[in-house]
Amino acid sequence: MKYKDYYETLGLNRGASEAEIKSAYRKLARKYHPDVNKTKEAEEKFKDINEAYEVLGDKQKRQRYDSLGSNWQGGAEYTPPPGFENFSFNFNQGGAQSFDFGGSSGGFSDFFSSLFGDMMSGQGGATRTNFGGFDFGNSYSTRANQKTTSKQKEDLDITKTLNVTAQEIFDRKPISVTFTDMEKCGFCNGGGYCSHCGGTGILSTPKTVKVKLPKDISEGKKVRLKGEGKSDKYGRKGDLYLIINFKDSEYDFDGVNLTKNIEITPPEAVLGTNKDIKTLHGNISIKIPSGVSSGQTLRLKGLGLPSNDGYGVLNAVIKIVVPKNYSEEIKNLYKKIQDLSKS
Repeated sequence: MKYKDYYETLGLNRGASEAEIKSAYRKLARKYHPDVNKTKEAEEKFKDINEAYEVLGDKQKRQRYDSLGSNWQGGAEYTPPPGFENFSFNFNQGGAQSFDFGGSSGGFSDFFSSLFGDMMSGQGGATRTNFGGFDFGNSYSTRANQKTTSKQKEDLDITKTLNVTAQEIFDRKPISVTFTDMEKCGFCNGGGYCSHCGGTGILSTPKTVKVKLPKDISEGKKVRLKGEGKSDKYGRKGDLYLIINFKDSEYDFDGVNLTKNIEITPPEAVLGTNKDIKTLHGNISIKIPSGVSSGQTLRLKGLGLPSNDGYGVLNAVIKIVVPKNYSEEIKNLYKKIQDLSKS
């Protein structure tokens, strides 16, 4: 396996500072970016540049890489990278060189994978690595790796609030959810030197998904959409969590029970009337008794939201409303009624 000199790839010496590494990377990335340079050689060069910066731009990976040096396959002269000092080595003379990391290399070279594949696998289980006869067997625990992977996976999740109406809950049809996902540009690594992010270093991606609410949905409940979160350069995807919030201009919510106002006029309150009202289950006619008061509630069973036992209740709250366009004749009649009520 050919040794790759990442410093040479970026045109740097081994003592280069972090600022020099970043500057060299940005300059070369602009020159060989596929949007600018359409040649096949540029595409391969751009891949090498990104791989080099992936290592040298990360303090931990750079330290690990520097510890190996160009003699990384030198058998007994091999120097383990930082973090491997406490591993037990089985020195096998003449053993074949093998690299097994049990996970995707994410499109990087075999050399990169051999050095950092254990960092990238992200899956449970021990990792065996053999460098020139040195066996890194099951003598180390993957607990720290799993903890890091769990944190990385958690960072890929998205949580949003979803406002839903009583009608949407009742219909149980898929609801379209549109949101804007903002994340660091993967083309310039957040540096803001590419056409994809317009120089901002941030990609804003509009996304629309569909969600079907479960029958027993309740306010504050989380609905998980697997794989609809952010994705990273290794192909891992997070989840989208939607926190349900009941919001309706017509109904108030109390679990599966609903409340809505029913407006009537003063004569209707005095004499009683039949009133057509709209419900989730369709239009119905209800009888308003004579002498009803404002604020009085009519309990209508089976006209609420669906539940495991059927449907909740619709509470129709009477609200007496005085029209603003009463004629003088009607006002005079009310005055007579008022005088009669005093006698």
